[in-house]
Parts: sequence; C-alpha cells; structure tokens
Amino acid sequence: MTRIFAIANQKGGVGKTTTSINLAASLAATRRRVLMVDMDPQGNATMGSGVEKDGVAASTYEVLMGDKDIAEVLVRSEECGYDILPGNSDLTGAEVGLLEELAREVRLRKALDSIKDRYEYIFIDCPPSLNMLTINALVAADAVIIPMQCEYFALEGLTALVGTIEKIRKFLNPHLRIEGLLRTMYDPRNNLATEVSAQLLDHFGDKVYRTIIPRNIRLAEAPSHGLPIIRYDKTSRGALAYLALAGEMLNRADRAA
Repeated sequence: MTRIFAIANQKGGVGKTTTSINLAASLAATRRRVLMVDMDPQGNATMGSGVEKDGVAASTYEVLMGDKDIAEVLVRSEECGYDILPGNSDLTGAEVGLLEELAREVRLRKALDSIKDRYEYIFIDCPPSLNMLTINALVAADAVIIPMQCEYFALEGLTALVGTIEKIRKFLNPHLRIEGLLRTMYDPRNNLATEVSAQLLDHFGDKVYRTIIPRNIRLAEAPSHGLPIIRYDKTSRGALAYLALAGEMLNRADRAA
C-alpha cells in the first residue's frame, strides 16, 4: 500500500526540504520504493537530490497543467536512490495558470493515481506558503509531516497550518491527517527551544516524533553537493537522526497495520 506524505510548513527555513530529501533517502536505503515530488518553484528538493532543475525536459508544472503525463517527467536520482518529479521556477506559472482550470485542487492527486502503485512512499515537498501548489499537495496526501524549529514564532505558524489542514479535510480531502511533528535544527542548550518542545509534547502528545533533528553543519552542507546526508557523511549526527526518523516511521506503520 502506497503512503503519500506532504511535508509542509507555512513558515520558511524550518528544514522542510532537508527533511524531504533525507527522510526519502533514508527510506530508500532500506530498499523501499520511494518517489519525491518537488512542488516548490525554488526547486531545492530537485537540486538537493542531484538533479539539475533547469536541465530537465519538463517539470511538475507540465504535469499540473495537463501538458505531460507524469510518467514521462519522472527522473531517477541515483545519489538518493529514489525517483523524483522535478520542480523549478516554471511552477510559479502554475499559480496563475491553475486559477482558470477546472478541478484545479486535485491535479496532483489525479496525476499520482496513475503511478502511485509503483511506490511504497511518496513525499511531496511543499512551498513555504499556503497557495494552490500547497493545496494540491494536501489534497493528494494521506497525511502531513510538519517540520518545525522550537521557537516562539513557530508556534503561531503551526496554529495557522493546523487550521488549514482542518479546512482541507472538511472540504477537499476527508482522509487527511497530521502524521507527525518533527523538531528540527534543535539546540538543547537553548532554553526557549526546550520550553517550546515541552509545549509541543503537552499539546500534540504522540504526534510529536521522538526523533529530534539537531543543528548540524554537515547536514546543512549536503544539499550543495546534491547528496543526501547518508551519502555525504553517514556518520554525522544529522545522518543518524534521519535514519532514526525513518525507523520511527516504519515502526509507526507496523503498529498501525
């Protein structure tokens, strides 16, 4: 059974794309069949997967607009061990283009329906804003993974995102749920981070992953080399954290089965 996750946060700079790449690569390393979908016009998930975003023949944009079949656009990332539906700046055009299209919110879901049986896990890297691209991702997903830093403003952004997820569930995707909240760029020496972490656990309980992603220089360097952290420095704290997160996800899935 295919599981589709949107990795989303309306706040930028929280480790969303880093999580998309490294969680997908960690699961691929366990011989799971994985697809990454880059829905961000910045194309960072594409570049971080070792694929030149401006060198691809087509991108997620053509799929959303109905100009290309999704199977034609998929690219293999040998470095990461998964397939990717690449994204680039063309996606900015989808914002305007989709406004005039019928069933614009379900374009990605319809596209994924035709190929999802090939994969066990599909991760959708969302842009850091609530727009038609993010809505398409949330409508296509079974669940949402929310990476967030443990800081004051992150809690405000989280409230807005949870509200958005509730609206999508009510009107467009009744099966959508929050899979988990992931604490990223965590520094245990920071008192505020510790306080916010405690608030998250109080409010969301088991929805908060036990795995915490630390601040890690090697983790920050890896995308510039087009490599996941497990290929760039598999002994780093960042690599060990994402492998632990993949294990935690698999254990959750086993318990739910």
